[in-house]
Amino acid sequence: MKKILKWIGLVFVALVLGLFIFIQTSWDKSYDAPYPQITVSTDSAVLARGKYLIYGPGHCSTCHVPPEQMQDIDKGIEAPLIGGWEISIPPGTFRAPNLTPDKETGIGNMSDAELARSLRHQVAADEGLVFGFMQYQNMSEEDLTAIISYLRSTPAIRNEVAPSEYSFMGKALLAFGMIKPKGPTKAPLKSVEKGITIAYGEYIANDVAACKICHTKRDLSGAFIGEDYAGGEVFPQDDIFNGYGFISPNLTKDGESGLLANWTEQMFIDRFRAGRAVKNSPMAWGSYASMEDVELKAMYLYLKSLEPVQNVINQTVYTPGEKMPD
Repeated sequence: MKKILKWIGLVFVALVLGLFIFIQTSWDKSYDAPYPQITVSTDSAVLARGKYLIYGPGHCSTCHVPPEQMQDIDKGIEAPLIGGWEISIPPGTFRAPNLTPDKETGIGNMSDAELARSLRHQVAADEGLVFGFMQYQNMSEEDLTAIISYLRSTPAIRNEVAPSEYSFMGKALLAFGMIKPKGPTKAPLKSVEKGITIAYGEYIANDVAACKICHTKRDLSGAFIGEDYAGGEVFPQDDIFNGYGFISPNLTKDGESGLLANWTEQMFIDRFRAGRAVKNSPMAWGSYASMEDVELKAMYLYLKSLEPVQNVINQTVYTPGEKMPD
């Protein structure tokens, strides 16, 4: 019996060691994806659209400025996108890079096609993974061009940001292909017609403002596991939130648990215009407050068109030291 237990123990150790070696030697993968062919523009209307998307519904400024400048963003100040935001979650510690055209520390040495691929297919210039915090894969060609054109037009600012680092859990998820680049889920449109329509609201909410990734529950790989917009995504207590924790609310029109069940269009717009109510909230209130009425009205139409989902969220904000649900 002792010999059997000894052999079982040796096999177990060998399996664990083999798994460890496999993960450490195979997590850092190279990925292949097509290069979107875009032509950067200097047209003032294109640059204005790019600037609006970056500091408005696309809320790039929420992550690509240092944490100490977040109050500027909330006040509508267009701080340069020099990077520096950092968050630690189970898959690793992730840092937003410098998006100014600086050649040494920013995007100055990336081609337009490489930038477009990173946004469209989550594949970096070095063929590595761009972790999917933001999901712009289905953004229209016109808006993708506008964003890259505006980034190219900004002053180059030197600001070196340390690269993101994966935890052992993150490396394991990469090694087994549970985290991998995600491309478009449909053929991206050339352009999208603006208007107070459900279609435009769906585009802004899902493909520009990325509301779905926070208001739909996801697993550690980033895959959606909850009903669309039913809330329940957990933002654990972290230094980036000054020790606060958050659980996203249900945005469906469910009469018992949906936030929008009794909201009028004007209440919806007024809430966005009011800006940040909870100081440490991960919601990009400063950016969203500058959104145009046509887009807020379209988003309201879209969210109200969704099927109601019952998902009671009893508490959305947890103060430092307060126990969050497991």
